[in-house]
Amino acid sequence: MKAAVLREVNQPVTVEDVQVDAPAPREVLVRTGASGVCHSDLHFVEGLYTTPMPCILGHEAAGIVEAVGEQVSYVKPGDWVISCLSVFCGICEYCTRGQPYLCTRTAVTRSSNDPPRLRRDGEAITQFAQLGAYAAEMLVHENALVKVDDDIPFPQLALIGCGATTGLGAVLNTARVEPGSTVAVVGCGGIGIHCVQAAALAGALRIIAIDTTEDKLGLAREFGATDVIDATAGNVAERIMDLTDGGVDYSFEAIGLKQTAEDCYNMLRPGGMATIIGMVPEGVKIELDAGNFLRRGRAIQGCTMGSNRFRTDMPRYIEFYKQGRLKLDELVTQELALSEINRAFADMKAQSVRRSVITDFDN
Repeated sequence: MKAAVLREVNQPVTVEDVQVDAPAPREVLVRTGASGVCHSDLHFVEGLYTTPMPCILGHEAAGIVEAVGEQVSYVKPGDWVISCLSVFCGICEYCTRGQPYLCTRTAVTRSSNDPPRLRRDGEAITQFAQLGAYAAEMLVHENALVKVDDDIPFPQLALIGCGATTGLGAVLNTARVEPGSTVAVVGCGGIGIHCVQAAALAGALRIIAIDTTEDKLGLAREFGATDVIDATAGNVAERIMDLTDGGVDYSFEAIGLKQTAEDCYNMLRPGGMATIIGMVPEGVKIELDAGNFLRRGRAIQGCTMGSNRFRTDMPRYIEFYKQGRLKLDELVTQELALSEINRAFADMKAQSVRRSVITDFDN
């Protein structure tokens, strides 16, 4: 099969022919229908986060089941599925206490004694997040999939696999935004724009979108923002405090920078909560004023994949979309061939508002 392989950081990915093993027990072979190009993948290309190489990136995908291994009971060939990097084992401490997004991944990977799922000329190829969606096929554990109906196009389904699930979940599951509250979203890209939508779904009275790109701020207004702030002038936290006469109830950081994470904390009202979603680079320290921390109470928390229980959450998000309460069509702005993935990364670096989705895996 064709796959986009990352072999070195800060180098273009290369489209290569990769061999796929047969499904082992509880494994499923999926023909990839679409895969979103997520900023998280770019972090690994740039070396801000590490993964074993060579590696097939991509984790925001949807497709059709081609084959299943023994003991698979959840799906069958022909089923439409969305993949999720929150693959869960169902037996570890976190799974059994209702936090499958923190799963320790017991028994959902192959051991070092087993043949690799993917290889090229005998060399093992890593699947990013146990998925590797920048490829014509994905060989995954069945607990990385949710079965869905076949009445929504693959590009829209793919966006639910990460961007929608993370952004919506951060608001609805992690922070649990209350009706009538004031919300600020810092960064209106693929994750932040869903935070804006989720705040509207949750009944927030005021939703403030912050970004440096005019197009993204315009899109945020369409998606439910009541106010927008151009961050290029700086002093974001101070401006939010003035605008809200004392701070917001909830803030969400959807970029992954030290400064914006600190801004999200500094724009809170007493008793407010800042939720950090963006992938702040490994090793970076976030500085908080201790006195304010004590006064503000709950203050700050992290968020892993929208605290999702994806087999429950994703069907709910699909229903929101069908009812017209969740916008996805407006985000699928650039459908590309697999060979154009480096152009998609370049657009992302340039802060393009376009949302790239790989839909042609043969070119």
